[in-house]
Amino acid sequence: MSKQIFIRSAIVLAAACAALPAAAQQGVTDTEIVLGDILPLTGPPALLGVAHNLGVKTAIAEINAAGGINGRKFRLVSEDDGYVPTRTVQGVRKLLTSDKVFAFTSISGTAQAEAAMPLIKQAGIPAMAPITTYEGLYKPVIKNVFAVGYDMRSAVEELVTMMADRYPGKKWAIISQDDDYGENVRAGFEAAAKAKKLQIVSSQIFKKGQSDFSSEILKVKQAGAEALMAGGVLGENVAMTKELERIGHKIPTGVTYVSRVPASAKLMGSAGESVYTIDYVHLESSPQGKAFTEKLTKYLTPEEMGRVNRYTYTGYGSTRALFDAIARCGKALTWDCTNAELAKVRNLDTGVMTPIGFSATNHLAAPKLMLLKADPAAVTYKPAL
Repeated sequence: MSKQIFIRSAIVLAAACAALPAAAQQGVTDTEIVLGDILPLTGPPALLGVAHNLGVKTAIAEINAAGGINGRKFRLVSEDDGYVPTRTVQGVRKLLTSDKVFAFTSISGTAQAEAAMPLIKQAGIPAMAPITTYEGLYKPVIKNVFAVGYDMRSAVEELVTMMADRYPGKKWAIISQDDDYGENVRAGFEAAAKAKKLQIVSSQIFKKGQSDFSSEILKVKQAGAEALMAGGVLGENVAMTKELERIGHKIPTGVTYVSRVPASAKLMGSAGESVYTIDYVHLESSPQGKAFTEKLTKYLTPEEMGRVNRYTYTGYGSTRALFDAIARCGKALTWDCTNAELAKVRNLDTGVMTPIGFSATNHLAAPKLMLLKADPAAVTYKPAL
């Protein structure tokens, strides 16, 4: 970045933050607290964004039905970034300076959050990050940013390790995309491969948004790979698994928890019979999942229920953590108090995922992971027994 561009960027950020009230209590009245979220509500990534938004809305509807917190009810203002970083920055600035929200319930995906992070960090506004947990959100600790989920690198390392234990002695391949998300997938895969002494026979990188994987999958087969780490997001992983089936080379395939949604399982169909993932979110078929579905039906329309997936769970769970901190601040609600109280959240059971918690030195809530296997017949995933 040139010196002139850096100076212009600094001026823009300073001007945006100068518009914020010094008391850092914007978005709060005697009767209301305004929350904001920035996420993809249109385009293919809307599969994640809309579902997350529904979880946040459910948490808000539930708390408002109970009278709110300390006499105040919540209102949500949502901005669609279409998963485009420049739109994320624009949306964050709007929510901060125009809508004057008190806290963020989401800051979109990896590249999007990375682009908006300087503004969010400088403002000091409480921000939850349950869609992405890229390392820049919590290393080093940012006092007002709290990631709910599992570091992608560590999750992939754990997934490949569990699969290697399940299928010992296999030759492995990896196909990952050419961005920060892909780098994290590769780093986790390489860590597991080194620890388990895996034989890697094929390693390929594809361009983000690619839909045809016939060439990559053919190379996987020709290399003699007996297990694959598919490092796409959603559609890419579906395409890879279906291509493996088409050429008669169905092998154990790992996908990140990003793909653990019913739509993905449905699109994979019988090609998903050997697909594994890892997650910290309770399955829809679990007792916790069934209880949450019953709760969702109270606050969502039938059409909205059709768009529910694991990101509805994470949206609800992370918002519950935010509420937990806000409640402990009492009537004198400020950003500083909320940030401090979020750092004190311990072993919080939201009913939708394994317990979460933060500390002053760790703003990544890393719930316990579970190995799951695709179940094409039930169009979902099930515990890998």
